[in-house]
Amino acid sequence: MNFRNKHRWKIIGTYCIGWTLAFIFFSIIRGVGATEDGAIDLSFASSILYSIIIGPIFGAISGYAQIFTDERIYKRTSARNLFFTRFLFSVIFLILLVLLSFLVIPPFLEIEIGFFEFIIDNGSFPIYLYVFCVDVFMGSLSQINLMLGGNNLWKILWGKFYVPHEENRIFMFLDLQSSTEYAERLGHIEYSMLIRDCFNDLGVVIESEAEIYQYVGDEAILTWKLRDGLRNQNCINAFFSFKNQLLKKKDYYKEKYNVVPFFKAGLNDGVVVATEVGKYKKEIAYHGDTINTAARIQGKCNEFQQELLLSESLKNKLDPTHIQFELLGRIPLRGKQADVNIYSLSK
Repeated sequence: MNFRNKHRWKIIGTYCIGWTLAFIFFSIIRGVGATEDGAIDLSFASSILYSIIIGPIFGAISGYAQIFTDERIYKRTSARNLFFTRFLFSVIFLILLVLLSFLVIPPFLEIEIGFFEFIIDNGSFPIYLYVFCVDVFMGSLSQINLMLGGNNLWKILWGKFYVPHEENRIFMFLDLQSSTEYAERLGHIEYSMLIRDCFNDLGVVIESEAEIYQYVGDEAILTWKLRDGLRNQNCINAFFSFKNQLLKKKDYYKEKYNVVPFFKAGLNDGVVVATEVGKYKKEIAYHGDTINTAARIQGKCNEFQQELLLSESLKNKLDPTHIQFELLGRIPLRGKQADVNIYSLSK
């Protein structure tokens, strides 16, 4: 199973668990020490059973909808339209819940009730409101997590980065070549649209288990935990996957912007300090010489006319079976006292 499918199953699993817990919580609040006012009176045990059955079903539906939104709609519409789309989905989702409940609950309780009576039954509207709010809440959490990247939202909530700690990581700095020329020729608006399209296409790197750490102007910074980046040469494959994605869409870029964007990259690994920063805007930040060195290495790409450079430290950890390395020399890097061996590579 590739990483994209694992990511999808993780979303579906999260929604299944979330909806099951939401229904169980509602059963506890509504069923313990409360009297049902309507015709539908589920016992507490029956309500819990119903929650366990229907929770994964609606979790799967909601999860698939979130995947569709993230992969097909998110990058093609504004936040306002995205919210409206999610609102429509919540309404459809609520209708499906009512239909499924009507097919399951009356036969289970052995009561005769019409569909219209079932819809307007006393106590139904609080359920509708609860389901709608839960769906909006889970969708909002998913979008916040998407904006923060990876699973950083849950890491922040659990306080994992409240106390700074060290991690072994790989960093890649990606820089758009000829960016000044493009900006002057296209103008600020079209140039910004070009950057946006490029970074949307950068999404292919998640298949190589990359985390998109930051966007800085026309640069993007990717990172991996050391073992994830070395696994299957992920840190190398990510660059070529992105390069191939841009080449596949060269006709689109040529027609819309009259350019074919091309990025160059620098890679380095080492120990960094991970911590939570910001009071009014939370963010996971990485500090250390490892990141500075990766940026300096990327800055040497034009000088050596190479598309991808990496440090000797990282080169020694990679499997050389399908990669050819070439030592470019021991290079002084701005801001560092010791020189660093830099390598180019080809697959």
